[in-house]
Amino acid sequence: MSSETKSLTTGTPYDDAYRTMIVDCIRLVIPVVNEVFGKHYSGDEEVIARPNEHFIAQQDSEEKRITDGTFTIRGEVDETYLFECQSTPDSNMLIRIWEYVVQIGVERGSVLANRMVIRIPQAAVLYLRSAESTPDTMEIVVEASTGSLAFPVRVMKMRNYTLDAIFDKKLFFLLPFYIFTHESEFERHKEDDRWLEALRAEYLEMLRRLDDAVEQNQLSSYYRRTIIDMTKKVLESITAKYDRIREGVSSVMGGQVLEHEAKTIFREGIKEGEQRGRQEGRQEAIEQMSVKLYNIGTPIEQIAEAADVSVNIVRQWIAAHTA
Repeated sequence: MSSETKSLTTGTPYDDAYRTMIVDCIRLVIPVVNEVFGKHYSGDEEVIARPNEHFIAQQDSEEKRITDGTFTIRGEVDETYLFECQSTPDSNMLIRIWEYVVQIGVERGSVLANRMVIRIPQAAVLYLRSAESTPDTMEIVVEASTGSLAFPVRVMKMRNYTLDAIFDKKLFFLLPFYIFTHESEFERHKEDDRWLEALRAEYLEMLRRLDDAVEQNQLSSYYRRTIIDMTKKVLESITAKYDRIREGVSSVMGGQVLEHEAKTIFREGIKEGEQRGRQEGRQEAIEQMSVKLYNIGTPIEQIAEAADVSVNIVRQWIAAHTA
């Protein structure tokens, strides 16, 4: 088998935003799992992000596939989930999911004497765009001489979620992709001031309700800021051909992280790390939070002040994590 590998990541802003949410706001997937899989997690469970690189054997080669989100929720019984994000329906989606879940199952499986047990994760797809013909459920059926096994793949569609529904169900994870619910209206309303003002009002309402969620301890300041930054990233991409819409909505989303906000985020991050008993020392937690602040656009000078270190030290931390 050749050692050649091919990366199949698309690198779109939607992919980047989704993976950022999975990596940096992993706890926000719990309400989404409850919604999609009919679970009843409290929200206090530990969530462990799993490696998203899997090597799939092909003829004379090995392909490196990057899954969007694989994670385990700890509980009475640990459950592993594969949650993929797809911008449009794709006939190859089920093939890729099957390849992923089998590879994950093998990695998590066990062999005892002459018996191998493969633990297949539960799987779902978030469709950012969908049509009337997009199925509400999907299924993979494995047939063998001893019988068949049906493997369900749950489907979540952005078009089904209003802003009220997202906040009522605490599906904050979906907020960066909310603009997809309006995409079909862009061409028709690109010169419509009244429509644009209504859209701006929706995003102002989103910001207000995010602030309320922080005050009510439903969200950390860091999660709020990451949601806002990823929302802006998706907005700028999806409205690239519609300058008035892009400028109108982006203008309400705010700018750089403010100094007091940076300090609040920093304190929350360190406190959360200590509460969860992470193995890294306090200094490493400070370093990691500094890099996260940098990644959401915080000026290095503000990070240095919040961390109580020199600007040069912060630059060294950033360089070490981006090398």
